[in-house]
Amino acid sequence: MPIPSLETTLYSVDEGIATITLNRPDKLNAYNSTMREELLALFDETDADDNVKAVVITGAGRGFCAGADLSSGGSTFDRNARSGDLSRESLKVGEVYRDGGGTNTLRIYKSLKPVIGAINGAAVGIGATMQLPMDFRLASTEARFGFVFARRGITMEAASSWFLPRLVGMPMALEWCMTGRIFGAEEALKHGLVRSVHEPGELLPAAYALAREIADNTAPVSVALTRQMLWRMSAAPHPMYAHRIDSRSIQARGESGDAREGVTSFLEKRPAVFPNRVSSDMPSFYPWWDEPVFE
Repeated sequence: MPIPSLETTLYSVDEGIATITLNRPDKLNAYNSTMREELLALFDETDADDNVKAVVITGAGRGFCAGADLSSGGSTFDRNARSGDLSRESLKVGEVYRDGGGTNTLRIYKSLKPVIGAINGAAVGIGATMQLPMDFRLASTEARFGFVFARRGITMEAASSWFLPRLVGMPMALEWCMTGRIFGAEEALKHGLVRSVHEPGELLPAAYALAREIADNTAPVSVALTRQMLWRMSAAPHPMYAHRIDSRSIQARGESGDAREGVTSFLEKRPAVFPNRVSSDMPSFYPWWDEPVFE
């Protein structure tokens, strides 16, 4: 059942796969504060629902997300000019307003479920940067991308200065962000921004096929841990950091009902039915990054 009271997004779950649809098609799904708050709530929902094994996010109509809603004109990005906006004031820390798009990318980064972007059209500004913490990005041949911030007199946001070079390398990140030019799906594929490019009618089926491969064959707790291990270790200064987490994780998982079922089902040549749940069976050391030092 869709979550009620959504104004800028749609949400549904079907056979273990959640779909989040950015839903302002008359504005090419331009991003606003309501969409920010709804995305935060929806990723809380997908994490909490053990029926959800994977998340697909796409856009309604012709666009994925055409960037920030610019209807406020020249003051769109002036936080002080918009004081009194309660949703904006909630982001204030001291004299600094947190970047709203960053709250969404950091929430996606924390997701316990794999996230697949089905990029169906224009993906510019926050429409491009919100994709970066997704695990897979599949693009339509009609998709267009742009890190256009310098052309609008602002800078990169949504923690993209951390994510983008890790995905495409520093030279390409510098070129895309310093020029702010729009580029197509094939260029995005060439440089690793997207996994694959599909004809428009084949995009969502391809995204769901990938989600289905995960949902039908893997242990949710193992996937949740794997997702966090790969993302967080990508910035670790030495492989010993990964070894410490690997050691704790493989020990905890090796003692689990999932591991027994995974081996037994393989030997018995049948599909696995994994008993452990993300909501209740994450290992005791999780989340390890909250520790001041981990041994």
